[in-house]
This record gives sequence, structure tokens and C-alpha cells, in this order.
Amino acid sequence: MNSTDTQRPETASRPKRELALVSRSTYLKERALQYLFFACAFLAVVTVVLIFAFTMLQAAPVFTDIGLANFFSLDWAPTEGRFGILSLAAGSALVTAGALVLGVPLGVGTAVYLTEIASARVRAIISPAVDLLAGIPSIIYGFFGMVIIRPFVAEISGGLGFGALTAWLVLAIMIVPTITTLTIDALRSIPMGIREAGFAMGATKWQVIYKVVLPAARFGIVDAIVLGMGRAIGETMAVLMVVGNAPVIPDSVASPISTLTSQIALDMSYSSGLHRTALFGMGVVLFIISASLVGIVRMLSKKRKG
Repeated sequence: MNSTDTQRPETASRPKRELALVSRSTYLKERALQYLFFACAFLAVVTVVLIFAFTMLQAAPVFTDIGLANFFSLDWAPTEGRFGILSLAAGSALVTAGALVLGVPLGVGTAVYLTEIASARVRAIISPAVDLLAGIPSIIYGFFGMVIIRPFVAEISGGLGFGALTAWLVLAIMIVPTITTLTIDALRSIPMGIREAGFAMGATKWQVIYKVVLPAARFGIVDAIVLGMGRAIGETMAVLMVVGNAPVIPDSVASPISTLTSQIALDMSYSSGLHRTALFGMGVVLFIISASLVGIVRMLSKKRKG
């Protein structure tokens, strides 16, 4: 037997000895970190469940004492025992729809420009400005809408300037950062080879953008729009300051209205009894709407991956 054969078992067992050098304390630390991260994720799930359970518990008298017929009616007059939220829901839908009509083209257009057209120098100026819009407190948007936009709307409409039109302009600005950022991520996920294939076939830059890149990123853009919709539906302070807070079906887009979120913020400080219950019922409705939007985004993400 030569020396090579005698050394082979020692060489084969060396990886096992090296693996055994991992100390027990290191192993315990890694396990502890694993459990810690799991606890953080589990806490997020538990928090959502507890919030929904608490809100549902507080809103339970809507089914027993108020009644669904009264709750889903048009007349909101808590002092007279009428708790209809349909006019408020209509106000939320009107405000959100108008904000999307104005904000989606602006947000997607900004994302396309920054991703496909702008030079590095221009991108370095515009991108921080868009990010800054996301960091501005909503109360500042409300002040801007009330002091700058409302007088302009009042001048062109002949009214006070409070209403859906003013809220549209304010919310459109507020949802631009969300839509722009997520659309940029969707556009950047498209491989450069797809663009080069379009150019190789003789397409111009604009043809590649709207016939190749945008269709390829459509699922990501829809995700951005849905999340922007959630941002518009859930906005409270800015909307509270510019809509006029009149819980009625408006005559025009320049007439005062109220939304679910603004009415909750307006009434919660002094409400009691069934009035407070109805406000929690609005919270349940908003929670269901938000959960539905998240579900839509998840479905679209799975479809895109599939």
C-alpha cells in the first residue's frame, strides 16, 4: 500500500471536521434570528387580524340595531337616527375616480419619461422631486388645496370652491409618486433585449415605447394604478379640508360633498352610541375595499409570474 492510499481517508473526512467547527453558540444565534424574523412576520399578520376583529366588533350593532337597509341608504343624519352611508360612499367613489383620471396619465407619463427618454442629468433632478412629493404630509396638501386651488375653482365655477373638483386636483398630485415609482419598477423589469428587437425591426423610439414596452409592463402598471387608487380612497386630512363635508349627492363636481374617510374624521371626536357604531361600520367598508384592492394586486402578480 502506497502513501497516497493511506492519506485518502483523512482527506475525505476533512470537510466533516470543518463543518463540525461551527460553534454551538453560532448555531443558537442563527436559530434565534430565524425565530425573531418569523415573530416579526407573524406579528404583522396578527395585527391585521386584530384590527379587523376590533373594528367588526365595534360595528356589530350595524346589523342588529341600525339595520342594513338604514345603513346602506342615502340619508346621513345621525342626530335624527338616519345613518345612510351611500352618499358618502358615492363621494369617495367620485373623488377617487376623478383623481385617477387626472393622476394616472401624469404618473405613467412621468415614469415613461424618466425611464425611456430623460437624460441622466434631467433624471437626477426630476426623480428626487417625485420622491419628495411622497414625503410631504397630507395636511400640507390640504393647505395647498384650500389656499391655492380652491380660489381658482371658485372663480371658474362661481361657487365656494369646495367639492370634488378641488379634491381631484389635490389627490391627483398626491397619488403621482405612488404610480410613478411602481411604474418605473415595472418598466425597468422589461429586458433591454425587447427594446433592441423593436429597434432592429425598424420601429422608432415612440413606437417601441407604446407598442412594445408599455404592453410588456401592463401588469406592473395596473398594480401601480390599483395601489394609487387605494391611496386616494384612504386619504383623509387633505380631502377633509377641500370637499366641503356635505353628506349629500352633489349637483355638480364643484358642489360640496363628503367622503367616508372625511366623515369619520369629522364625527369621531364627539360621536357616541349608534352614531359611533355607524362610523366603525364605515371603517369596515373601507377595510374591505382596501383588502379587495390588495387582493387584486396579488392576483395580477400571480398572473404575471404565471
